[in-house]
Parts: sequence; C-alpha cells; structure tokens
Amino acid sequence: MAEESADDKTEEATARRLEKAREEGQIPRSQELGGAAVMITAMTALYLTGPWMMTNLSALVASGFVFDRKDIFAERLMPLQFAEFGLSALMLIVPILGLTVIVAILATSLMGGLNFSWKAIEPKPSKLSPLAGFKRMFGMKALVELLKAILKFLLVASALLYFVWAFSEELIALGQMAFEPAMAAAGEMIGWTTLMVTATLVIIAAIDVPYQNYEFYKRMRMTKQEVKDEFKDVEGRPEVKAKIRQRQREMAEQRMMQQVKEADVIITNPEHFAVALVYDPESDGAPIVIAKGIDHLALRIRNEGSENGIPQVETPPLARALYYTTEVDQAIPEDLYYAVAQVIAYVFSLSSVRRDGRMAEKPNPEIPPEYQFDTDGNRQA
Repeated sequence: MAEESADDKTEEATARRLEKAREEGQIPRSQELGGAAVMITAMTALYLTGPWMMTNLSALVASGFVFDRKDIFAERLMPLQFAEFGLSALMLIVPILGLTVIVAILATSLMGGLNFSWKAIEPKPSKLSPLAGFKRMFGMKALVELLKAILKFLLVASALLYFVWAFSEELIALGQMAFEPAMAAAGEMIGWTTLMVTATLVIIAAIDVPYQNYEFYKRMRMTKQEVKDEFKDVEGRPEVKAKIRQRQREMAEQRMMQQVKEADVIITNPEHFAVALVYDPESDGAPIVIAKGIDHLALRIRNEGSENGIPQVETPPLARALYYTTEVDQAIPEDLYYAVAQVIAYVFSLSSVRRDGRMAEKPNPEIPPEYQFDTDGNRQA
C-alpha cells in the first residue's frame, strides 16, 4: 500500500487523537508569545525600577573603592569583596528574575495549557537521522522561522535606531552630569528604550500564535481510514460490543424487574409470555406496560408478581398481542383498550369477592384480528 500523503488527511482530528498527542507532549505552542511576554515584563519592571536600581548599583560600585587600612593587607580581600558585591548585585535583580519566571509559566499555558510528558523527552532514533535533520533545516517550518527571525531583526533594529536618535542629546549630556544622577538618567533611558523595543515583539507574537495554532491542527488531521480505525478501537471488537450489549440488557432487565412490584396486573400465557401493566383510574391515560418477557424472563416476572401479591390473569391472545406491539414504559395501543379494560375491571372486582362471597367471572377478551399473533410473533390469518 502506498504511503498516505498529507493531501489524504482531510478529516479534522478527533478528541482521541488530540488526547494522544497531548500525552506525547504535542500541543500548540508559540515561542514568540512566551518570549514577548517575558521580555516585556522584564523591561517593564526594569523601566519602573531602573532609576532606583541604577542608584543602588552606583552606590554599590562606589563603596567598592572604599577600604579600611587593615583591609589593604588582607590576603583574601579581592575574593571576599567580589563575592559580597556579586551577592548584593544579584539581590537587586532577584525580584525581576522571579517575576519573569512566573510570567514565562503563565504565558506558556495560554496556548494548550500546562502539560508535561515524559514521552516528549524520550530519545528517539528519528531525531538522530540525517535525512530528518535536512528536512527540518530546509522545510517549510525552517523557512517560516527564518522569516520570523528576519522580521524580528528589522523591527528591533528600527526601533533601536529610532530611540538612539531620539535620545542623542540626552546621551551627550550624560558626560556633563555627576556620577549618580547620570546613572539614574541612563537607567531611565535604557529602561524606556528597551521597553519600547521589546514591545515590537508583540507584532511577531500576534502573527505567530494563529499560525502555530493552524499548523498544529493541520498536522493533527487524519485520513478517513485513520478515523475508521480509531472508531473501531474505541468501540471495541465485535465480541466486546456483544458483551457490552449483554450487560446493557441485564441492567435493563434489573430495572424492569424492580418495576413489577408496582404493577396492577400481570397478563400471562401461562408459560411463555408475561406482561405487567400499571393503570391509574384517576388519570385519563391508558394502561402502561412496565415489564414484559418470554420464557425464562416471563417466569421471573410471574415469580416477582407472586412474591408481591400482584394479580395474574391468563389470557394468551392478549398477552401475545401486548408483547409484540408494545414496548416497556409505553401505553398500550388504542385498539386493545377494551380488551385490557375487561381484564383490569376483573382484577379490581376481585376485591369485592371477600365481601359478598361471589366469584367474579374471568373475562375472555376479544382481540382485533390485526393484533392476533402466534407464539413466534407471526400474525394469524
């Protein structure tokens, strides 16, 4: 069989395909979105804290040139001073570093959410293949990355040149200022410039996010055969489906048997068929079949009815008619109203036997010709 090309993948990815891809670490991601969010956050923090940071940094540098007489003869002065100054400088930028880490995590979760997969970091022989490497180097994805890099360079360089030109007079004036004011002014200019320059990354991110989303779902597309195969895997093999259907039947029978105790009458035939009916004399509705069965299931219905004192009436033609024309939880057909009414009237009259001692006459309801069935469900001529 010939290998299926990308043109054959015309079907949208199923939920199962997307779930498997997520388990393998394949989710839509935009490096430009995360990079832009981190850079803008860092530069915003630098702009807001730049003067304060530069002032403290200049004070730290100035303090490094002040020594006690005893420190001059210390053998480990340089390493200790360097470590102390390095730690102090690090503490100045720790808040910014912590903020950028948080923003990096949040920005990453904007597309595809947070996801960690061991399969994504497992070594794969395909990653070591020279042919696959050449495809990555000269493929469409590499071309898109090259265009993005060129666009980023042009945007950042243009913005940077503009701000260098805009702040040219202020940069020249720094040489005539005292050290600490000059450092504070330089910090403000650097912060403002870097903030505006990195803001240009938003343009790249705005282009890259929908592109990466489109590419991901295009890559996840499936062929019609893959959809069929996945459907078979999800639904299971025929024997599995047969077991599922059997279990569903068993659960339906259990629910049906629980309803038998609510029946007003059970119409039987007397070995093969059993149909349980419920009827509310105060309502205008027709009697409803709440349970029915043949052979073994019919025996269970009769036994359940006997245990709960449900009257049972043997009328074979009516039992067969109800069994073959009415489903469980459905009202009986209109053409069988009169026949069923005779049986229900007989059942309700049984309660009067105890009062006057007379036995009610068992009905022999007449069944319309089109509702007369044999035991196999065939209509009788």
